[in-house]
Amino acid sequence: MPDARAVQPQFPTLERQNDADHFGMLLFLSTEVLIFGGVFAVAFTLRAEHADYAQASKQMHYWIGGINTGVLLTSSALVALMVEAVRAGRAKLAGWLLGGTIALGLVFLALKFTEYALEYRDGVVPILSDANLHGGVERLFMDLYFVATGLHALHVTVGLCLLGSLLWPFGRARRERTAVFAGNAALYWHLVDIVWVFLYPTLYLAR
Repeated sequence: MPDARAVQPQFPTLERQNDADHFGMLLFLSTEVLIFGGVFAVAFTLRAEHADYAQASKQMHYWIGGINTGVLLTSSALVALMVEAVRAGRAKLAGWLLGGTIALGLVFLALKFTEYALEYRDGVVPILSDANLHGGVERLFMDLYFVATGLHALHVTVGLCLLGSLLWPFGRARRERTAVFAGNAALYWHLVDIVWVFLYPTLYLAR
């Protein structure tokens, strides 16, 4: 017969389980930081080695990027308030704040893909529409731009899915567990926002 003490649950208390969930999310976010760190390393290398890097960045629609920066910063504030509302048991307020965050995330994606359409029209999309790309530096810059912003848009989409999964649990699950999941989803969303705050000046304001 196995020793009963040997089959104790790994996380015997809800508090320890919550701590493990939070720690797991932090580890996951650290890998995401490494991914985007590589993107920024490439950007800094290009700028250091090519004097025309700033000239290439003039292809950007900086006003759309600026609006999107405000959109994401506002959504980050809303998601932080949402977590506090969940912890306080104010499900209705949390739902409205969550809906606002998701709506702003969708606005960000809509503006981003509108910008991609404008860049296609302007002939600055490598391979697909590159008539107005002149020189290797401009092509390298636009390659970096689409990789970086496309990767970020993918993360925004994942973040929206995480936040969307919270719509059902409000008022239907234990408050503490819901608050933990909401907090982890908010951490992911904050990372998405922070990455954009650094991407915007790196890609749009390098003049």
